[in-house]
Amino acid sequence: VQLQASGGGLVQAGGSLRLSCAASGLTFSRYGMGWFRQAPGKDREFVAAISWSGDNTYHADSVKGRVTISRDNAKNTVYPQMTNLKPEDTAVYYCGATSDFIAREPDAYIHWGQGTLVTVSS
Repeated sequence: VQLQASGGGLVQAGGSLRLSCAASGLTFSRYGMGWFRQAPGKDREFVAAISWSGDNTYHADSVKGRVTISRDNAKNTVYPQMTNLKPEDTAVYYCGATSDFIAREPDAYIHWGQGTLVTVSS
């Protein structure tokens, strides 16, 4: 199983980014997908999750209204669209796959991508 995260970069505060996570080696439509982030010196933090079909989503309070998670099962890809980015959003963003319908806890995720760095300048 491979999860390939991409789309990170340097953006100014108030800007937008769309990350991508392309999955291979698994039946994508049978996995809940999630995004987490980890800032230097901090624990991994939940960002957003989406159910198998995409009908159900969770977003962390810290990003609600600014991040929208979606998925394209035909492309085996999950996206968080991030807008109005803030310096505190600076972190390495990781995508994960869970055999649960949908999950917020990192322990529920059994496959992880390598991470993509998002840096938001003030």
